[in-house]
Amino acid sequence: TGQYAHNHGVLTTDLPNGYNGLDHSNTPAVWLRRAKYRTAMVGKYLNSYGINDNIPEPVSDAREIPPGWAQWFALTGGTDQKRYNFKLNENGKVRRYGKGARNYVTDVLSSKVNELLKRWTIRPKPFFLYFNPTAPHGEQGAPFFSTRDPQPAPRHLGLLGDITAPRTPNFNEANVSDKPDLIKDLPRLTDAQIADVDRRYRGRLESLLAVDEAVKRIFNRVKKYGDKRKTFFIFTSDNGLQLGSHRIMFKDYLYEESERVPLIIRGPGIPAGVTRNQFVSNVDLAPTILDITNVRPGRTADGISLLPLAGDPGAGANRDLLFEVFDFGGIFGIRRGPWKLNEYANGDRELYNLNTDAYEERNLLYDPPGLGNDPSPEHVALANELAARLAQLRACAGASCR
Repeated sequence: TGQYAHNHGVLTTDLPNGYNGLDHSNTPAVWLRRAKYRTAMVGKYLNSYGINDNIPEPVSDAREIPPGWAQWFALTGGTDQKRYNFKLNENGKVRRYGKGARNYVTDVLSSKVNELLKRWTIRPKPFFLYFNPTAPHGEQGAPFFSTRDPQPAPRHLGLLGDITAPRTPNFNEANVSDKPDLIKDLPRLTDAQIADVDRRYRGRLESLLAVDEAVKRIFNRVKKYGDKRKTFFIFTSDNGLQLGSHRIMFKDYLYEESERVPLIIRGPGIPAGVTRNQFVSNVDLAPTILDITNVRPGRTADGISLLPLAGDPGAGANRDLLFEVFDFGGIFGIRRGPWKLNEYANGDRELYNLNTDAYEERNLLYDPPGLGNDPSPEHVALANELAARLAQLRACAGASCR
């Protein structure tokens, strides 16, 4: 939507939020469709889409197609994180896929994309294709005997051997006394948990090999029919994963491992082989797509178009970014330059300088008991300044978010 969560309303992934939290009549798909774009969604949509079993009030119909989508192939019915035995809403008809290599979910989704592109790339009418494979997310109901979670496609199983998750300086951190209570309450990972982290890491990397193949097929299909020079490709993800850093196995915390995601944009006017270092956020994706397509939005965007930043490494400098977690009573963070402040519902705060502490091992606001080593006045003053801006961002809308 181009908006922060506190504005678009999808605050958590838990029922009955997720899919039900969004106004589906006012999304980029609707705006693009109104502008005569062909639109398609293939893969996973919002959490809780199509789950209507054993719930007093159904969250959504597994056959429902949200407004704006001309083609719809959505994982549904609570099977959206399965690699086999999943259900797919294929333009209003729910089809179940079973076991066997030919039913591997990434390959099935890739085939749907390829079928669409066969029809769409030979005609001049513009299209917007939103492809959401579930890899490398953990697998719902992964077999207990599996050496990977998620399972990769059978052709990729074992290609990376017994690779293990990186043992970064903050992996299974020995001393978390400077961390908020939520982290201090976590015990160190056991050998069994570390083995599970490695199992998940192997599964994540090997499952992405099928995504690589799907991306290659998309690119080659567009290239074959001559649209490559006028087509934009945006490649990103939804979140990272801790994988043992700070004793955390999954996500939900505002540490770098969870917050950072890849972002690659290729298209007309985008410099080739160039990396830009400005801070950007997923709230910038919709404004960028609308800038590319010259389509009018139906919402006031909190983010910005990234096209000016791609062309000018100095554009978008001195920007503050907001991070929001609505679990645990709320965790909210701000990033400004190398500085990062996190605030927790119980009043705990963290301040890090990522230039000197890339793995967030030293909370600069921590006062070790009995050592008389108080936080420096400079760090306290900076934290208070960032906290004031964070309070503004938590209630921002539109221009006040930028």
